[in-house]
Amino acid sequence: MIKLLSINNYHYRRGGSDVVYLDHADLMGELGWENAFFSMNHPKNIETKWSKYFIDEIEFGHSYSVIDKLKMASKVIYSFEAQKKLNTLLNDYPADVAHLHCIYHHLSPSILPTLAKAGVPIVMTAHDLKIACPAYKMLNDNGICEQCKGGNLLNVATNRCIRGSLAPSAIVAMESLLHQKLNTYKKYLSKIVVPSRFFMEKFIEWGWPRDKFVYIPNYIDASRFTPTYEPGNYFLFFGRLAQEKGVATLLRAAKQAGIKLKIAGTGPEEEAMHALQAELQGDVEFLGYQSGAALHALIAGARAIVLPSEWYENAPMSILESYGFGKPVIGANIGGIPEMIEDGLTGWQFESRNVEDLAAVLSRVNAMPDAEVAKHGRAGRALVEERFNRAGYVNSTLKMYADLGLKT
Repeated sequence: MIKLLSINNYHYRRGGSDVVYLDHADLMGELGWENAFFSMNHPKNIETKWSKYFIDEIEFGHSYSVIDKLKMASKVIYSFEAQKKLNTLLNDYPADVAHLHCIYHHLSPSILPTLAKAGVPIVMTAHDLKIACPAYKMLNDNGICEQCKGGNLLNVATNRCIRGSLAPSAIVAMESLLHQKLNTYKKYLSKIVVPSRFFMEKFIEWGWPRDKFVYIPNYIDASRFTPTYEPGNYFLFFGRLAQEKGVATLLRAAKQAGIKLKIAGTGPEEEAMHALQAELQGDVEFLGYQSGAALHALIAGARAIVLPSEWYENAPMSILESYGFGKPVIGANIGGIPEMIEDGLTGWQFESRNVEDLAAVLSRVNAMPDAEVAKHGRAGRALVEERFNRAGYVNSTLKMYADLGLKT
């Protein structure tokens, strides 16, 4: 039986990367693999026997003493605690392969040499742009930012890229500079899984060798989604209300197009978006955080789903989920989104940040006969069944593991 060690900052379904971390382990367990986990202790964690190996909780939004803050800062840069506890786990569980997800700022890249010393092949899924951009997103207040491309990571502190604050930005700059100097990622990672071809090409553009990457797209189990092809009378955005999601552009475009819009989600820009809506007076309903059956019902009742992103999205699961419910997607032509939307077939693309372009697409889809909209929804459903499916993910993953020497 192959022993898989899955590693991630959080051991609960906090965000998309955490969902992939847990679902990937479940999938390999279904194939007969043995699972172990290494993470951070947290009140919301799923109960697991492996928690005795987890590191102490670090939550930057909490109130800590000056001494505790200094201790946390040092762990962000290089965590000896994570190394020690991981060593203990590996002594009790000699893993055949380690699959990493998000480890930055909590577990830290210090665990990579620990795994390598134990002779464990290391795979990491790139859920974000962290291995190139210390601030994850290649984004600042003015839009896309690639200032660190030349290797000057001090830009992170100078531009206060983390939460607009000097202190956390300086800490992250120090962390990134140290691991750049130690060559931690390039030296120890065996393979990096990229869910979008865009991410792979962007990393290569920033100096990474092509042979480090394996393209394995995300997937859904379409059988778990009941499609509703009949289009509703509203457009839907569901996600985080943050600068990079382009909700302000969507609100302006919705007003210009005269369409009905529903917004499901919360986030740091929530108050600003409500203020903008009060100014615009469009036909918009803010629904707050939605999940589970309530969110599924909103998707099923929509005419189309809108992703007005203004940053380098990777491979949004929201697109696949929308297709699963038989809904076409209107998406910005940025990052990995264009790889997932066949323009004019499974949905429509528009120029990111362009209010007029998005408004034109919204108007066109709103006026389109229901049968035509439903046809696009059916094409989206067919796409996830044929291309973004479980079998493809499993086959690609097993091949990657086999290439590392595992007898899968």
